[in-house]
Amino acid sequence: MGSVFYRNPLRDYPMAVRGEGVYLYDSGGNQYLDGSGGAAVSCLGHGHREVITAIKSQLDQLAYAHTAFFTNEPQEQLAAELVDRFGKPDARVYFLSGGSEAIETALKLVRQYWVTRNKPDKHIVISRRQSYHGNTLGALSLSGSLWRSELYGPMLQAWPKVDPCYAYRHQEQGESSGDYALRCANSLEQAILEHGAESIAAFVAETVVGATLGAVPAEAGYFKRIREICDQYEILLILDEVMSGSGRTGSYFAFEQEQVVPDIVTLAKGLAGGYQPLAATIARGFIHDQIVEASGAFAHGHTFVGHATACAAGLAVLGVIREQDLLQRVTVLGSKLKALLEDQLAGHPHVGDIRGRGLFIGIELVRDRATREPPAATTGLPALLMRISMENRLLCYPAGGTADGRNGTHILLAPPFIYSESNIDELVSKTVATLSDLVIN
Repeated sequence: MGSVFYRNPLRDYPMAVRGEGVYLYDSGGNQYLDGSGGAAVSCLGHGHREVITAIKSQLDQLAYAHTAFFTNEPQEQLAAELVDRFGKPDARVYFLSGGSEAIETALKLVRQYWVTRNKPDKHIVISRRQSYHGNTLGALSLSGSLWRSELYGPMLQAWPKVDPCYAYRHQEQGESSGDYALRCANSLEQAILEHGAESIAAFVAETVVGATLGAVPAEAGYFKRIREICDQYEILLILDEVMSGSGRTGSYFAFEQEQVVPDIVTLAKGLAGGYQPLAATIARGFIHDQIVEASGAFAHGHTFVGHATACAAGLAVLGVIREQDLLQRVTVLGSKLKALLEDQLAGHPHVGDIRGRGLFIGIELVRDRATREPPAATTGLPALLMRISMENRLLCYPAGGTADGRNGTHILLAPPFIYSESNIDELVSKTVATLSDLVIN
């Protein structure tokens, strides 16, 4: 043990020494297949020469200049490209260092917007159960992950939460997908009426739920109804795409597949592919203009906002995705990954559901397939799965709380976009091997 305050001080960590393509290597010479990009971060894998060259070039020119004094070219260029993809030319991009910062920025934007609209009572943000929006206190207040938040309960905002659109557990027998989507979306309207629209500032949701549910997309029509409700009651819609954005689901923004446009969207993780810490909060033009016209400035800031080197990395990652048509690749490889998993895990007694979009796939584990009874939190199953997968030289993302925020387990797979078909075969083989002897009591 060294002087580091480790995530888990009771665990021994191998020393990572090299990354190459879709593999990481430790100091013992072991090779690990990256099947989750860390936490859906390493979208271009490791050691990508084009991205590294762009970072080195930026360092030679300008590493950092505080954005209270200057703007910089990578920030300007990346913002322009993101706005073009966002589809609203008057949108504005605020660059940060991580997903939690991006969510905190969205919350502050929402608050200042409504205050400048002379509606200061609008301060409540509704979110969803079994969600995860970050580990800072504001972001954790939004998150519906009980095991992450209960320790900090007295420090968090007790804002209302509605059910996620989670058909595997909440769609009723005989209920169509469309009817379930509408019923689930309408629970937001019920919460608004209960707490009073005059007090509700925004609704926030992950477009495809990542860490807490394991790549659960909403049923068709859900977000269109959510958008209608937000418009009807004058509430801002924030979509959290920290995990599911930046091409992970096969479109650059996951919301493109829902045929809606949010008022604010957050990105991080794959935005710079792990080559630099980078996140973004993108706001519609009317939010930006209202704040500027009424206040002159956004009452918020961080030291590394718009960091030149980080933005250069993000610009390079976006360029590779565009030039190599990786969004199409994500769609094709994602379909193969899901089909192979469904085929090879079809008879597994503890695999309840396989879902997701693009290279964002979740495997939900159960004690019993017929009853869908989830593993209890006390089993410690996520930690066991991580240990077994690493023994199999696979890096995946097991997590708990899937079923109700506390009980339940899933494995999240979010491999780099540069996977080959043989890498997909290897990922499936190692995943099946990890689950092969699994017994859940």
